[in-house]
Amino acid sequence: MFRWLLLTIVSLSFAACATAPEPPPAGRAPVILVSIDGFRPDYLDREATPNLSRLARHGVQGVMRPSFPSKTFPNHYTLVTGLRPDRHGIVDNTFEDPEIPGETFRMSNRKAVGDRKWWDQGAPIWVTAEQAGVVTAPVYWPGSEAEIRGVRPTHWRAFQMSRPNAARVDDLLALLDLPLGRRPQFLTLYFDTVDTAGHRFGPDAPETIAAVAEVDTQVGRLAAGLKARGIVANLVVVADHGMAPLAPDRRIFMDEVLPRSAWRTLAAGAFMAIYPAEGRTAEVEAALLQPHPHMACWRKAEIPERFRYGRNPRVAPIFCLPETGWSLTTRDYRPSWPEGGNHGFDPESPEMAAVFVAGGPAFRPGTILPAFDNVSVYPLLAHLLGVTPEPNDGDIGDVATALTR
Repeated sequence: MFRWLLLTIVSLSFAACATAPEPPPAGRAPVILVSIDGFRPDYLDREATPNLSRLARHGVQGVMRPSFPSKTFPNHYTLVTGLRPDRHGIVDNTFEDPEIPGETFRMSNRKAVGDRKWWDQGAPIWVTAEQAGVVTAPVYWPGSEAEIRGVRPTHWRAFQMSRPNAARVDDLLALLDLPLGRRPQFLTLYFDTVDTAGHRFGPDAPETIAAVAEVDTQVGRLAAGLKARGIVANLVVVADHGMAPLAPDRRIFMDEVLPRSAWRTLAAGAFMAIYPAEGRTAEVEAALLQPHPHMACWRKAEIPERFRYGRNPRVAPIFCLPETGWSLTTRDYRPSWPEGGNHGFDPESPEMAAVFVAGGPAFRPGTILPAFDNVSVYPLLAHLLGVTPEPNDGDIGDVATALTR
């Protein structure tokens, strides 16, 4: 996720459609989806989150399993489409498509981030909502900068990492001050601070817990701003994935497993997508598709079914996954920052779990949900907005006990 966050510096002003949809049905509470990137559920137990912990106590809380791979862009798009990455097409933070030769999707690639051809395999909730006449503002959410299936959200903004968290909260509250016809009914808020600290220092470091506390303060400012405006909203707080600690002695050097000239990859870390060099597929398979300490590799068609991954043409021919907390790298790799933590590992690993907290008139106070897959957030959002969801992999039954209606 860092490449997107660190390299994305271009920002645009809020954009609005020329013709605003009709206002939503009277009495329907606005829905605010908050993503705290890299926020593990156990961060609520660190005595650093008075606001989120209060929301959890008086609302709903649970643990979500991310979809595989447990990376930022794939899971943010899963949360708003209800589709696994293998189905919505954002199969990694960095990937290629054989039908789009010569181009690579990267989070830092502004052209790709804003190009619908990478996103059109899924229909995010704001597309469905806008088509139903609901004004949306998915600010900073992956996919929101593209005209997906010919539809743009009424309000959007290109990602700007340098924008302080407090300013992001103020931006959202300003949208709620707009006249009724342009005021959004669905809004998003994104914080990258916790993920950034987790990567640099590790999930248990004081710096990461300080980032948790800072974001919690902003959630408190959001709640205070809503109260000051007399707005009763349905607030859904999620994370895209968790974070696992790394260590220098838990690294696998892939260029020691087979010659570097025999393969290429687009990224290193919690997994590797391997592209054999022309004419060297048999050599690469012979080296990788055998038992290895702390790592397993598969042909894309043979990735274990529980990952629900490998059928999309965008998935690389060979996929290697280490044990949680191990890194796949090369001898010549030089990170730009300390590597204290990472994600992308097996979604069943406790370290990859993501937080879920919700509150508002649609939610039953004091509910603790059993662990569920994050694909079920999408049908929940559709229910809260009163729109018919697109076909998806989620199940509203996963969260039904938390709902008052």
